[in-house]
Amino acid sequence: MTEDMVTFSLGDAREFAVVALLGAGASPAMAASLARATVDADARKSTVGFSHLVDYLESLVAGRINGKAKPKRTDPTPALIRMDADGGIAQLGFDLAFDNLVEKARTFGIALFAQANSYTSGELGDYVFRLAAHGLAGLAATNGPALIAGSGGAKPVYCTNPLAFAAPRKNGAPLLIDQSSSATAFVNIREAAARGERIPAGWAVDAAGQPTTDAKEAMKGAMLAFGGTRGANIALMVEVLAAGLSRANWSLDAPDFMSGDRTPGNGLTVVAIAPSLLDEDFEIRLDAQLTRLSTGYGIHIPGVSKFDALNRAREDGIRLPSALVSRISAFAKGHD
Repeated sequence: MTEDMVTFSLGDAREFAVVALLGAGASPAMAASLARATVDADARKSTVGFSHLVDYLESLVAGRINGKAKPKRTDPTPALIRMDADGGIAQLGFDLAFDNLVEKARTFGIALFAQANSYTSGELGDYVFRLAAHGLAGLAATNGPALIAGSGGAKPVYCTNPLAFAAPRKNGAPLLIDQSSSATAFVNIREAAARGERIPAGWAVDAAGQPTTDAKEAMKGAMLAFGGTRGANIALMVEVLAAGLSRANWSLDAPDFMSGDRTPGNGLTVVAIAPSLLDEDFEIRLDAQLTRLSTGYGIHIPGVSKFDALNRAREDGIRLPSALVSRISAFAKGHD
């Protein structure tokens, strides 16, 4: 049986998200920031678009997100920006600093944004994708509540701890790599559990630390890092970059982002680099290299499909399951 779908233009989708967020208790600035990020994520076919918006809405109502948060900024040095999200969302703090982060990177060649005390960071690739649109290379790292086991262990100690990188290229889609340290995204296991489906071997262990293909048992246990020890080491590296540098909660200390009334206190670190200051032909050379890899060697270039999907969505809009639309609409009823 085919699922009923609802089509939105990107503008209408943003307005739909804004109204729901306002109804759930978000400030106008927070609603605008998260709505933009949510729509762009869905347009790029990310798994953390409108389906993840429900987590934000429920967390606003429950108090896991401070809907009236006012991020607090300090600059320890001219090239560093430190932000306290005040228990709000990661996207708002970054948006408030974005233009200045770009300016600092162009002035000093490199600049760093570090933020603590926020809810989940959403689509991590969004942060660096936006930098690439301004001619900057970007590296981003974020953490959250413990979900995956570390090297040699069977209990959750790290979040999925994604790492994202983007770089601009001449006349083409920016290079965009956005991947978690886990064997799969958490939402894939959660959705499989909700549907009563099995998951592939190697994704998770159960509460006893034994490998499982039962998604519901996996939700009680721990996710696994990709590539075993190597993936777990990357998760640890991200943990230090995201939580260590920003002084955010370590994943082990982060409250659940789906229950309770406390913020996970996530960390987010974004590095912005101006490649043109090192090589004025960087974008031309990168374009030529990526073209050579794709056409001459059959290499998949990350970012192209997301860039194309975003451009198609600008023309055709995005399609959301009607059940999801109804669920989000319920939050909008609290807003006049």
